[in-house]
Amino acid sequence: MVNSDFFNHDDIKLKFSKSTLNPPNLCFTDEIINEYNETRNFPYLDKTSKIGVFLRFGNISIRKAVKKSDKAIDKTYLKELIWREFFMQILWHYPKTTKTSFKEKYERVKWRNNMEEFKLWCEGKTGYPIVDAGMNELNSTGFMHNRVRMVVASFLCKHLLIDWRLGEKYFSDMLFDYEQSSNVGNWQWVAGCGVDASPYFRIFNPYEQQKKFDKFGTYVKKWLPNGYKEQPIVDHKFARQRCLETYKEAVN
Repeated sequence: MVNSDFFNHDDIKLKFSKSTLNPPNLCFTDEIINEYNETRNFPYLDKTSKIGVFLRFGNISIRKAVKKSDKAIDKTYLKELIWREFFMQILWHYPKTTKTSFKEKYERVKWRNNMEEFKLWCEGKTGYPIVDAGMNELNSTGFMHNRVRMVVASFLCKHLLIDWRLGEKYFSDMLFDYEQSSNVGNWQWVAGCGVDASPYFRIFNPYEQQKKFDKFGTYVKKWLPNGYKEQPIVDHKFARQRCLETYKEAVN
């Protein structure tokens, strides 16, 4: 119980942001919402709203965001907000998921957890351009495009067979828009061990992802250093086969 004599609100000269502020027009325009389904997967377009950080710190009410996005003809953006609330419900009802897989059989996956390779991933030195560009964007800005988040997360869990919890922890340290429920939920989705997760045999091909979503190399050129050398720390075909065998052994 708080002592009212000790904690006097009138003596505190602070101005608090309301949680009912309207979403900032700078990043939450009608154009972004209406075109979200067509543009959201292309990092070079920079067409995501970046509203996550405002929601994270309560500067904007989720109700305001839902109300605005519900007015759009296309409901893709609204569905993304629903995913956010879904992961919050999962964390509330299953708090163990911060430390263990929602699907418990995936706890049997024999992670390699090579810490030298983990360090290279963190530093954007895997030799895969789109992976390294994403990590450089994260390390430089505290933000990473959502499509690229999926690519780098898949690479860590499935190419390197490094425990999703290590990646989740690194993101929690680096992301300005870090929200535990969304972060845990999405890492488990990529690793294949979460509720309604991507199947374990879905392994992102970094080359195909770059070809499809950054075909002119605009994004990777922006975030890769001069003199960057494409020297993969692991062969894609080898890593894919190793991942399939490891997961299959664990869950079957």
